[in-house]
Amino acid sequence: MQDDINNQEESEFENHKEVESQETITKVTGMYKEWFLDYASYVILERAVPAIADGFKPVQRRIMQSMKDLDDGRYNKVANLVGHCMQYHPHGDASISDAMVQIGQKELLIDMQGNWGNILTGDRAAAARYIEARLSKFALEVVFNPKTTDWQASYDGRRKEPINLPVKFPMLLAQGGEGIAVGLSTKILPHNFNELIDASIKILKGRSFTLFPDFLTGGIVDVTNYNDGARGGKVRVRAKIAQLDKKTLVINEIPFGTTTSSLIESILKANDKGKIKIKQIEDNTARNVEILIHLAPGISPDKTIDALYAFTNCGISISPLCCVIQDHKPVFIGVSDILKISTNNTLHLLKRELEIQLGELQEKWHFASLERIFIENRIYRDIEEESTWDGVITAIDRGLKPHTTHLKRAVTEEDIVRLTEIRIKRISKFDIDKAKQLIESLEDEIAVVKNYLDNLIEFAINYFKSLKEKYGKDKPRLTEIRTFDDIEATKVVMRNEKLYVNRVEGFVGTSLKRDEFVADCADIDDVIVFRKDGVMMVTKAAQKTFVGKDIIHIAIFKKSDKRTIYNMMYRDGRSGPSYMKRFNVTAVTRDREYDLTAGNKGSVVLHFTANPNGEAETVGVELKPLAGLKKLKWDIDFSDLIIKGRSSKGNLITKYPVKKIEFKSAGTSTLKPRKIWFDDTVQRLNVDGRGELLGEFTSKDKLLIATQSGKIKTITPALTTHFEDDMVVLEKWNPNKPISAVYYEGEKEKYYIKRFVIDTPDKEELFISEHPKTQLQIVVTDYRPNVEVVFSKRNLDNLVIDLEDFIAIKGIKALGNQLTEDKIKLVNRLEALPYTPEENEIETEEEISKDDQPRLF
Repeated sequence: MQDDINNQEESEFENHKEVESQETITKVTGMYKEWFLDYASYVILERAVPAIADGFKPVQRRIMQSMKDLDDGRYNKVANLVGHCMQYHPHGDASISDAMVQIGQKELLIDMQGNWGNILTGDRAAAARYIEARLSKFALEVVFNPKTTDWQASYDGRRKEPINLPVKFPMLLAQGGEGIAVGLSTKILPHNFNELIDASIKILKGRSFTLFPDFLTGGIVDVTNYNDGARGGKVRVRAKIAQLDKKTLVINEIPFGTTTSSLIESILKANDKGKIKIKQIEDNTARNVEILIHLAPGISPDKTIDALYAFTNCGISISPLCCVIQDHKPVFIGVSDILKISTNNTLHLLKRELEIQLGELQEKWHFASLERIFIENRIYRDIEEESTWDGVITAIDRGLKPHTTHLKRAVTEEDIVRLTEIRIKRISKFDIDKAKQLIESLEDEIAVVKNYLDNLIEFAINYFKSLKEKYGKDKPRLTEIRTFDDIEATKVVMRNEKLYVNRVEGFVGTSLKRDEFVADCADIDDVIVFRKDGVMMVTKAAQKTFVGKDIIHIAIFKKSDKRTIYNMMYRDGRSGPSYMKRFNVTAVTRDREYDLTAGNKGSVVLHFTANPNGEAETVGVELKPLAGLKKLKWDIDFSDLIIKGRSSKGNLITKYPVKKIEFKSAGTSTLKPRKIWFDDTVQRLNVDGRGELLGEFTSKDKLLIATQSGKIKTITPALTTHFEDDMVVLEKWNPNKPISAVYYEGEKEKYYIKRFVIDTPDKEELFISEHPKTQLQIVVTDYRPNVEVVFSKRNLDNLVIDLEDFIAIKGIKALGNQLTEDKIKLVNRLEALPYTPEENEIETEEEISKDDQPRLF
């Protein structure tokens, strides 16, 4: 019996456990479906995402309302403002304080006092008890109007807070904003104050417009793929880097979203990893950014600039994502739509304000007219005999009726009550003329407001123009818009490792230090390998990689390189005919073997060269002696062969066995001269047809560069070259073409003219003195340059000078000939005089393309 009871109890216990387990599972499911969704909705709507109506998140809106509540024109302690805001905001003081600092650092809505941190260095603001704030004049003008504000109860029901502030400006786009919610995020980039106003005016006028971001940190931005700030877009932002001297770079502006600290840290990490090579970094940032980067000896500043963009936070990508709250829902739209909605909202608010103002003026006019009737017609005497309140109201109403036909609305009991409240002293001192003047002035004001309402678009345009005039003077665009060239990391990386090869055993890598040295490399480089069996392979540079035995050529692989041409002779199979081919390798799949022969087993490479500029050598072919063969030797010039794809079989050399291939002589490049353009937008050379054509260049041609500081040099044109901002001449260099300069010599305080040619190519030289007052006026490369001299004295006529007749060609270090003893106001460059080349120069002239004209800045 006891066992049955125990079994029954155990059974009931198990059933109870099962029921509890089922109830628990059901409860968790309900929590997930209801509580989590409630939490997600709360985070999205009440914390992380700004409203499109006023551009504020709830905490920001409550901060602004708190500052308005306490506004008396003086600064308030931020701690006091935070405490007051906690009446509206159901979260901690730290979140409110941080949000207020972020608003203040955008320098638009809050007038700050004290240490509010630094967006450039990343320094935090002082504690809330030490810093002060008040609303800016701009905020007071565009953010608040209790008459047009819709209110709701605060979280505890004790106060009223605005549902949305009546902001009459595209605040969201001006400040930007970002937040992470549950399941979505938002990242709206800031835009320029004046550009937003201009775009809003264009919207009101029905014109098209474009908007691009602008950052307080300055820098350079490429907005090619901005995509109107919507999902899928991207902007690239770069620091402004300049060359201070040959061994020093300076960063004056940083990308949005970075600080000088994070920027320097990224540079040091890149240096530690060997991507760049620097000696020292100095951070002299105070009010403005100044980061000095001292380069190690022998390091190219131009290449380092590109490397900084490629491997550090000096160049970053930002993916905007415009998510806003509209009609209590998150919506993904573009910045153009945000601005259109904001502009229309501003138009609506201005209309409401005008309508409210019109109603108030009409009420003033109505009561002023009633008051005049009441006093002028002595209706107040009609109530002397009345003993009841109803009698008083009736008597006044009866007395007014004959005189109120011109009023705009009926007289109400409330109007009559107000008339009874007029004091005897006011009645006794009533002036009919002043009353008429008041009514007339109100009628004028009513007419003005009605005119504004009838011409609401024009009124809104003038409103935006007044904002720009008042507050836009100190808000220029800070971020320069450019188009960036893609930087290939392999072209700018610092190659601080060494690549070795064991040709016989077939290993390549950086750890094979006892084997043959190939080249300096980096860990991001690819290595191209050719083997004796005619197989080619590209693999990543590593410590040790097996690529196959009998390596005949190994090098760092350059992707998309069409100018490196490979010349190859091979035997097809063990006893087949021999072929020759020329090809390039532009793109391959890494670690895949490519057979460059006809594919038969036993094929072998007889001759192979890699030519960086498409050179074509001459080789001698010698056959094995066979019965009936009369010609066993002959020469072959690879320049007679057309460059084809790497998979081509090639041209037949001979069907007989080859004894040996002998190198005869090196050839010249068979590639066409390369056309090079200069794109002024990005200050870079390119071969894509962007910008101005500088000419066609062979491997021997150079560029001539002269700067306003008086420096001149020739360089081999490279697409990675950086140009100085004060460049005044950029052209294809003709060694026989003289260079003419007019300059003011600081030490002698006189103007001089000199003409010279460059005797030492590839060396930068100064062709004017280093005196601080020395200033270059004109530098030209015309054969017969012509200038006009304007004198300080008005009685002296302008002087036109042919520089070729004025002075002969001298050395680059020569002082030159003095221009004149009279004081000069300025020197103007005129159109060059006609020039006929000498017989010995005609050939040189014909070699110069008509497109090779000098570029003058």
